Parts: sequence; C-alpha cells; structure tokens
Amino acid sequence: MEYRMMGNLGVEVSALGFGAMRLPVLEDGTIHEEEAIKMIRHAIDEGVNYVDTAYPYHQGMSEVLVGKALKDGYRKKTYLASKCPVWEIKCPEDFDRILDEQLSKLQVETIDFYLLHAIGKERFENTIQKFDLIKKMEQAKAEGKIRYIGFSFHDNAEAFINIVDSYDSWDFCQIQMNYIDIHNQATIEGMEYAASKGLGVIVMEPLLGGKLANPPQNVLEALNNEKTPVEWALDFIWDRKEVGLLLSGMSTMKQTTDNIEYASRSKIGMLTNDQREMYVNAKRIYDTMALVSCTKCAYCMPCPFGLDIPKTFEAYNATVAKGMDNAKEVYAEIDIKADSCRSCKKCEQVCPQAIPISDVMKKVATCFGGE
Repeated sequence: MEYRMMGNLGVEVSALGFGAMRLPVLEDGTIHEEEAIKMIRHAIDEGVNYVDTAYPYHQGMSEVLVGKALKDGYRKKTYLASKCPVWEIKCPEDFDRILDEQLSKLQVETIDFYLLHAIGKERFENTIQKFDLIKKMEQAKAEGKIRYIGFSFHDNAEAFINIVDSYDSWDFCQIQMNYIDIHNQATIEGMEYAASKGLGVIVMEPLLGGKLANPPQNVLEALNNEKTPVEWALDFIWDRKEVGLLLSGMSTMKQTTDNIEYASRSKIGMLTNDQREMYVNAKRIYDTMALVSCTKCAYCMPCPFGLDIPKTFEAYNATVAKGMDNAKEVYAEIDIKADSCRSCKKCEQVCPQAIPISDVMKKVATCFGGE
C-alpha cells in the first residue's frame, strides 16, 4: 500500500480509502453483513487505514456494520470517518444527539475524521452558521468525541472557496472529483486552493458513481488499453499532489482486491503528458454523451411514488451511451415508469448533483413513450 500525508495534519493515510456507501447487499436490500465485514477487514489487512461511513448510508445501517467490522483489533489500525447529517439539524441540540447516536452505532469513543455532510452555500448559511455548528464541532473535538474537523461538499467553486475561507481551522475537506468533473462542483482549481491552505483533500466519486468503470464505447476507445478503465480513473486522482486519498465505494471482494492492487502502483506525478492529454480527449467525448449527471448515490431514494430514480436515469443515459436497444432493455426492467413522477421535488432537495429530477423525468417519459 502507498501512503500519503493528509494536508498539514501530520497524518499518513493510505492512498485508497474504503467507502461504506455501496456495500454488498442481500436480495431484500439489507447489507450482506458477513461479506461486507470480510471485505473491510481484508482491505485493512492489505494496508488500507481509512474507512468512511455516514449517518444515512444503507438506511442508517452502514455505521452499525462498520462498527462491527472494526472489532477484534481492527479499530486501532484504522482512521474512522463519519459525517454529521446537516439536513437533520433543526436546533443546536440535534448535533450532540446525533453524534452520540453515531458513536453508539459505531461502538467507539472517538471518530477520527468527522465531516459536515454534503454542504453547499444554502446549508452552510441556513444551518451551519445559523446553529453555529462549527463551534459544536470544536466542542466535540475538545471532548474527545472527534479528532479532525472537515466537510464534504456538493455545490459550485465559488461556494467551495467561500466555505474554505470562512473558517481558519478546517482540517480537511472531501470533494467530488474525476476526469469528467474537473470543472464541476469544487473544480480542480478549488482543490488546489484548499490544498494551498493546508487542508487535507479527500476525493469521492473518482469513478463518477461507477460510470467510469464501464464507460461508453467511444470513451473506452479513447483510453489506452494498457490499464482497465477503473485504474485509469483512479490514477487520474492519484497523480495529483493535492490528494491525500481517494474513496472507493466497494460492493464486491473483486472490486476490493483490484483497487488495492491499483493503489499499490499509485504515485504522485505518475502520469505522462500524453496520458494527461488522453483524459482531456476522453472527457470531450463523454461530455457529448451524458444526458444527466446522476452518480447513483441514491440520496433521492425512496421516492414517495415508487420510482427507481437512479435506474431510470441509467436507462436514459444509455440511449446515447449504449444505444436505444440497450436503453429499452434497462427501462423495461423498471416497474414504475418515469411518467409516474408527480413533481413533488422531495428528491431535488437532497440531490448532491442538483439535478432537476422532475423535469428530467418528463424528458425520460417522452423518450421512451409507452415502453
């Protein structure tokens, strides 16, 4: 395993972090506990020393699973990260109540890396500043409940820089980045700015919700066949000196073992100029083919009207990425179709990508007609 320094913290982390948002599940949708624990422990045995979970993942059960996985001596080998669900905070006291609940679910006394979850301009101003949650974070740190103060981010570059500048003692941040999103959300320039201020930088969605693991054929052809699409996507992140680690939400043991192997080959500055140009070309092709920027994070679920929103968007994107015949096959697997959307906009309030979901559903319904 390769290790890197996390900003100015003096903490050495594995290049690969284990994300516990996409754990293996059983047919009923619950976590496959035995397999998930086996995967997490195998990763730690192979040198991964950062495990990331959050309050809402797997309907609130990810933290419970991670707590179990870190028993039997694994906790002391691992930096543990979890997140405060800012959208659940209705008064200052909610912060303490939820943090105590998380510590209980994780069966730990301290969370090493604690983040204000999925924030942007609106949540920062209307919740974090309103309820003085940074002071709450500082109090939790003083009490030994958390070690490092950070935030995960979904908004635009202006909002990101304003949040970075709003507080002099951020320890780290977590941003969405991959070779497609260099000008989206925090942006490459925002990442560089945060690093220049001494923040540790953690990258999430390096595979864009899995899209870059199995990219459209034209994008695949733009990538050198010496490596898998997954390794190329991860290498794009590992090449950057600003990055402390990248998180991968692993769902199978093969994904885990493959990612560990890729991490063992990673280095800052590992790419050639020709390879960097390859990503520019692949992005140019991808940008002409993506209809909707869904990463399948499923924050939008469950839909009050029963729609499988990520699956519906997968079918819609497939119309240009893989052809109409393939798209129709995917769409046919969906029981409740796009025309069942009632534009309640509940999903839009929590979508990290700010997708106008109800409007897109109308386009999907038109696209597939009576399918």
